[in-house]
Amino acid sequence: MGILHDDVVLIRQAEKEGDPTTVITVNCPDKTGLGCDLCRIILFFSLNIVRADVSTDGKWCYIVFWVVGKQKTNWSLLKKRLVEACPTCSSASGISYYQSDLYPPKPPDVFLLKFCCHDRKGLLHDVTEVLSELEIIIHKVKVSTTPDGKVMDLFFITDTRELLHTKKRKNDTIEQLTDILDDAITIDIELVGPEVTACSQASSFLPNAITEDVDMELPATVRSGVLTSGSVSISMDNLLSPGHTLVQIMCQDHKGLLYDIMRTLKDYNIKISYGRFTAKPRGKCEIDLFIMQSDGKKIVDPIKQSSLSSRLRSELLRPLRVATVSRGPDTELLVANPVELSGNGRPLVFFDITLALKVLGICIFSAEIGRHTIGDREFEVYKMLLDEGEGLSIPRKKIEEGVWKLLMGWE
Repeated sequence: MGILHDDVVLIRQAEKEGDPTTVITVNCPDKTGLGCDLCRIILFFSLNIVRADVSTDGKWCYIVFWVVGKQKTNWSLLKKRLVEACPTCSSASGISYYQSDLYPPKPPDVFLLKFCCHDRKGLLHDVTEVLSELEIIIHKVKVSTTPDGKVMDLFFITDTRELLHTKKRKNDTIEQLTDILDDAITIDIELVGPEVTACSQASSFLPNAITEDVDMELPATVRSGVLTSGSVSISMDNLLSPGHTLVQIMCQDHKGLLYDIMRTLKDYNIKISYGRFTAKPRGKCEIDLFIMQSDGKKIVDPIKQSSLSSRLRSELLRPLRVATVSRGPDTELLVANPVELSGNGRPLVFFDITLALKVLGICIFSAEIGRHTIGDREFEVYKMLLDEGEGLSIPRKKIEEGVWKLLMGWE
């Protein structure tokens, strides 16, 4: 006997007409950071978690997510990705394996997608949307525009499905890109080595608005992507449970909120024994987490408590950093996205940035993605030089606010 492969992840779509909520149940062996990995996958599929329950005895976990999102979600593919993220069952327990983790996975092959076509508003977002739907991940991008209105785009990508080396997958990708690039001059995809990707590193300059920690007491609702300090409340209690530290969080909801919390706990090697996340009216959220350190003990050290609380507050007040700076007569948009210690960055950030600029009617003259160390952390930084044409009519703060709101899921 034992758990069946199909029972590891169960997805039940709403039975009542008009109910947009889908319930995802995960029942598998536990591991530190599992909640973060699952939340990242759900976010990658553009789904919003409105409620979650987590329970584990340290060996086995049971997690339920209530999610809402777009109607065209590929639920069977989502289920496959969630199952792949779950740990294996132990053969010693008498339960069959449903996934093989006997050997560490090899790094994915990196491909270079390059195309040349005539520029237009929303072009970069349309390409990003196609790649996202194909489960192709963009790691670096170089976009340049010529004086005669043509663009040469270079995307360094990996394929989640690991099929881009096949002729069929490559041709399918090119065909879907051709559909949106009506006047494409060239489109090509080729396998590249590490020496090529190393030459694609982004420029090292970052403005103070991205690198400096912003004063969390600033009263402005939006300033380089900072909420008001009063919008986040974090408390820790060691008296309620004999074996766990209780963390209670009240904050404003935003896209990827639960992922941001789980990512922080994963980076701190914190285990969650029980947790509940609930979205409240007017965009408020309540989170209760019973946690312990990797050694199975409470967090009683005031310094460790303060460090964890400070990092959580920072992540909830400023999950991403957004700024615009002057580049002579032009404007450059920068967005910094914190990277997990495992090396994963927040998914779909580039997609959301290009969508926001498309909505604002702003063309992108050039773009690049690079990894930068800011303080003691690594960030994925997106730099976009905006095409102002005959003059950018939208104020820079308006651009920041528009991009920030879409990144946070408030638009």
